[in-house]
Amino acid sequence: MNINELLSEIVSLVWGTPLLIFLLVANLILLFFSKLIPIRGLGHAISLVSGKHSTGEAEGQITHFQALSNALAATIGLGNIAGVAVAIYQGGPGAVFWMWVSALLGMNTKFFECTLSVMFRGKDYQGEVQGGPMYYIENGMGKSYKFFAFLFALFGLIGTLALFQINQLASFLETSYSVDTTITGMIFAVLTVYILLGGLKRISSVTSKVVPLMSVLYVILCLVILAVNSEKVFPMFISIFESAFGFGQVAGGVSGYALMHVIQTGVKRAAFSNEAGIGTAPMAHGNAKTNEPISEGYVAMLGPLIDTIIVCTLTALAILVGIESVNMNTIELNGINLTAFAFTKSLGEFGKHSLGIVIFLFSFSTMIGMANYNKKCWDYLFKGRWNLGDKTFILFYGLSIGIGAVIKMSAVVNIIDICYALMAIPNIVATVFLAGKVKTALAKYNTKFKI
Repeated sequence: MNINELLSEIVSLVWGTPLLIFLLVANLILLFFSKLIPIRGLGHAISLVSGKHSTGEAEGQITHFQALSNALAATIGLGNIAGVAVAIYQGGPGAVFWMWVSALLGMNTKFFECTLSVMFRGKDYQGEVQGGPMYYIENGMGKSYKFFAFLFALFGLIGTLALFQINQLASFLETSYSVDTTITGMIFAVLTVYILLGGLKRISSVTSKVVPLMSVLYVILCLVILAVNSEKVFPMFISIFESAFGFGQVAGGVSGYALMHVIQTGVKRAAFSNEAGIGTAPMAHGNAKTNEPISEGYVAMLGPLIDTIIVCTLTALAILVGIESVNMNTIELNGINLTAFAFTKSLGEFGKHSLGIVIFLFSFSTMIGMANYNKKCWDYLFKGRWNLGDKTFILFYGLSIGIGAVIKMSAVVNIIDICYALMAIPNIVATVFLAGKVKTALAKYNTKFKI
């Protein structure tokens, strides 16, 4: 058994039925506490992002919009373009349905975890205000649970590296334009280091400008593909629902194993796409300029809606209509190259080149957004000791970009899946443990704003 086979076995273990049941029960508990807040509070969330309720003197480093942009920069990225392709490749069209289910539950989860990230903010070793699972585990649950905060930060240090993003960008450039993966890794390592030297405010400035632009460009491309293949859209949409419950996969009936595989794939790829429950987004939203934790929870819950329900659905349909008449066994494509194949099939060379521009914007902004998360895990673990301060972190993160460009995609996906599962467990436990405090604060906030 080689290393990648071992990683695959670990993925099957950590993302097995027990974790899926745990996540489902936890999400239902949170949904009960919030009384369907994703539906009732959607309008208020949008008004908050628009700046309607901003206060210049509030504690924090960045605005609501910049916090959401930071979070979206790390989620609206290659997880949407390549991650959806991986989901379809591994679990068929039905995996998309389970991504939707996970995203709808994830909106509620993000509301709670990002509220907690502001409610139990702490300060890092440099005195900067920070939020995230490490802080609400330690400050909310108590010092005796600090070990779980340490475990989250430890797995987060690997899980929040931009390995998948640079890997898929390098793979696309090599397949489409014959650019050596090593060269891609070196170039983007240098560019990332340059941005990181500017600190969080430069990161926020970059992502708040790039995320809206790249999202609009990508949505337009997907809509054009759907318009060109309009007669295929409805049948492909139906195939998502049919495949979601295993219909047509096994002659004579539905295989329980096949159905569980589709569900597992959808949940894993949804976690990779919108990161709800993983604990990454709270680290971005914990920096928002607000003294009102509930308001940041409202803002955060827009993430899965934009990321998975809208962007991932467009990606899935664009891929499915593009490969509808293709025998998948003959092309042997996965990840970003499957998406590129579908775009080229529908739009020709224009599709490939246009997607290339979007891939560049998506992947680079995601690398920057993930660095924000990775730095928080780094600082929590090392606190500047042993000469492991900012400059060492930047070197570490830059090197990870170079390495991620040249290793196998399957290994990268397995590493991230393992880390995300091991990050989700302490984060979800803490979120459910502290949900009562959020419920109390939510009732007061909704009364104040007449929601």
